[in-house]
Amino acid sequence: MIRTYYIYLLTNANHTVLYTGVTNNLERRIAEHKVGIHEGFTKKYNVHKLVHFETYGSIDDAIAREKQIKADSRAKKLALINTSNPNWEELAG
Repeated sequence: MIRTYYIYLLTNANHTVLYTGVTNNLERRIAEHKVGIHEGFTKKYNVHKLVHFETYGSIDDAIAREKQIKADSRAKKLALINTSNPNWEELAG
């Protein structure tokens, strides 16, 4: 069975914070963020607006990319989001 892995970036309604994560089920994971199932950063700051995602066939590749994005500056993350989702700031959360 071929699995798909996702790295994703989330923000809050005011676009003041960014969160980067990795999962094998993007739809389920976003739903978990929205209802605040897990304690932590995303629940504390209401971070559940998906603004970017990428797919990978290997968990190792997905984790490597997640680490790369997490190490990037906020400006680089915003540039990445703007490339794939140029109207993201206008979309309702």
